[in-house]
Amino acid sequence: VQLQASGGGLVQAGGSLRLSCATSGRTFSSYVRGWFRQAPGKEREFVAAISWSGGSTYYADSVKGRFTISRDNAKNTVYLQMNSVKPEDTAVYYCAGRRPPVNFDKDEYNYWGQGTQVTVSS
Repeated sequence: VQLQASGGGLVQAGGSLRLSCATSGRTFSSYVRGWFRQAPGKEREFVAAISWSGGSTYYADSVKGRFTISRDNAKNTVYLQMNSVKPEDTAVYYCAGRRPPVNFDKDEYNYWGQGTQVTVSS
C-alpha cells in the first residue's frame, strides 16, 4: 500500500494550494482519510479528516473556514484545498488512512504518505 502526497510548494500569504493524496495497492474507499502537518521543531498535528463516504468532515480550529478536505473514492484520492494560507501553515503535510471511526490522533492512523512541503511566505 502506498499513499503518495503531492501539490505542495511555495505560496504567498493569502494564496491557495491544493494537495492530493493518491493511493495504490489497495482500495481505501472504506477508510477514514486524514491530513496532518509537522512544522520544524513541532509535533505532527491534526489538520483535517473525512469519513469513508465523504459525508462528514472535521477540521482543526486553526484551519477551519480556510481548508477543505474532500475525496474521490473512484480515484482512490483525497484532497486538501488550502485557501487564505498564512505563514503559520508552513509545514510538511502528510496524508493518512485508518479504518473507521474518524480519529484525530496521529497514532491511531496505520497508513501514511511521504509528506509534501508547503511553504507560505509573508
